[in-house]
Amino acid sequence: MRGTNLAQRIVTAALLAPLVVLGVLLLPNRYFALAFGVVVLVSAWEWAALVGWSHWARRTTYVLGTGLLLYGVFQWDAFATHGWLLLSIAALVWWCVALGWVVRFEQGMAIEPLDSAGVRALAGWLILLPPWGALVAIHQHAEAGPILVILLMVLIWGADSGAYFAGKRFGKRRLSPRTSPGKSWEGVFGGLLTAGLMAIGIGFFARLSLAQGIVLVALSLGSILLSVLGDVTESLFKRRVGVKDSGQLLPGHGGMLDRIDSLTAAAPFFALAVYTADLSYF
Repeated sequence: MRGTNLAQRIVTAALLAPLVVLGVLLLPNRYFALAFGVVVLVSAWEWAALVGWSHWARRTTYVLGTGLLLYGVFQWDAFATHGWLLLSIAALVWWCVALGWVVRFEQGMAIEPLDSAGVRALAGWLILLPPWGALVAIHQHAEAGPILVILLMVLIWGADSGAYFAGKRFGKRRLSPRTSPGKSWEGVFGGLLTAGLMAIGIGFFARLSLAQGIVLVALSLGSILLSVLGDVTESLFKRRVGVKDSGQLLPGHGGMLDRIDSLTAAAPFFALAVYTADLSYF
């Protein structure tokens, strides 16, 4: 059964990865925003179930609300200059809150805000909207923007694979026994090691200086640490409604939300790092 699941993961990834890379490289920014927006809307449909809404009307309303927010943000005059930056900062504040919730849950403490469907719905928007804004902004404004978007995605994909195999082979100490018992500290270290080695390899290939290489490695490791938080936070909400996956859209991976959960936390951090660090050498 595990072998079948792994085969499904590999086949699904092999089919989707080239499409994603080509889309990032070839699509004009407006169409990139639209394509990623569709991914966000599918994820919003799945998130509505994690809110506790099973009726299609409520879930559809949540998706429509998400779509209106995406449109409003994209049409916001300040989005291109600093609007995405404000979204990314708000996202990092949210992820600090999410980390606190995960810690409380692991300690067996109650998380009263999660009892409110409104709070859970708001959390979904804080999880889904900022990464969309961050990646659209990077894609549009940063020098070699599409390459930076692909860099983040490749790092997350590589770290995810490294964590998967390291966890299967060496995993003994659970990262979050109550929230996500399938994850281990060994898996996290395997993911970080994979991302670090990838960053070093990219640095050599791009002929970066030592200082530039250090920035790239630090950026990579920070993004992967945040990606773990995104993954575990989604697991926290799934635990509350008693489901393993957010959906069944992607064989071997679960739902769309299961595929982008790592990206939701990593992208705002990555965008802020691109904004503050000199990454023009890409």
